[in-house]
This record gives sequence, C-alpha cells and structure tokens, in this order.
Amino acid sequence: MKQQEIGIVIEVTGNVAKVKAARHGDCDNCGACPGDSAIVMDVRNAVSAKPGQKVAFEMHSASMVLAAFVVYAIPLFAAAAGAVIGWLIANQLGQALVGFQVGGGIIGFGLSLVIIKLYDRAIKNNVKTLPVITKILN
Repeated sequence: MKQQEIGIVIEVTGNVAKVKAARHGDCDNCGACPGDSAIVMDVRNAVSAKPGQKVAFEMHSASMVLAAFVVYAIPLFAAAAGAVIGWLIANQLGQALVGFQVGGGIIGFGLSLVIIKLYDRAIKNNVKTLPVITKILN
C-alpha cells in the first residue's frame, strides 16, 4: 500500500530532491522528525521537478512499518536478550543476578543502537527505498 503526500521541492541534487512536506496525523504520534509543522525529506525525483515546484510523492507503507520495527522493537528485544544473557553468565559464575542482568540489558541496548545506525546508513545510501515524486502539481 502506498501513501501519497504533497510537498514543495526545495533543492535538487542529481535524481534526488529535498521536499518540504506538511506533517500528518501519524507524525503527531511519533515525534521523531524535527520541526513542528513540516519535515524535509529526500525523495527520488522521477519527474525532473525543479526547486519551488509543488509535487505529489508516494511512500510505501511497508518501508514505514519496517523502519518503526527497527527503531522501536529491536532495542526492546536486544535489551531483553542482554538481560537473559547476563542472567545466564551470572548463574555460571555463581554471582549476584541483578548486576549481570542490568549490565547485559545495557550492553544489548547499546548494541541495538549500533544496529539502528547501520540500518539508517544503509537506507540513506539506497535510492530505491526513498519515496518517489509521482507528479508535479500546479
């Protein structure tokens, strides 16, 4: 499923345009994007739009769901896995459980941040994952 948005092109570099778009209801719940009323995003410029033009662009819902999973679920699972691993290590060493569980959870959470950063870099470098401008509006 695709979600269509409207924005204004503010800069074009090669086949990628920076588009300023109004925030929608989903953004109110997330808050990950900077700014109050608009966001600036990289969009694949399939129609050769120029700066200042109003455009319609499409975002794939699957990409947004995957990004939400990576940002929210992976840190949770990694912290839980780290706590379990800390518990196992504490049992093997015959030490107090709580310190190892907390330490394992913190290490797991920290590793998940590295995974998220690598995922973010991979997505930014892959033009195919960007939203696509579908038409220029008057």
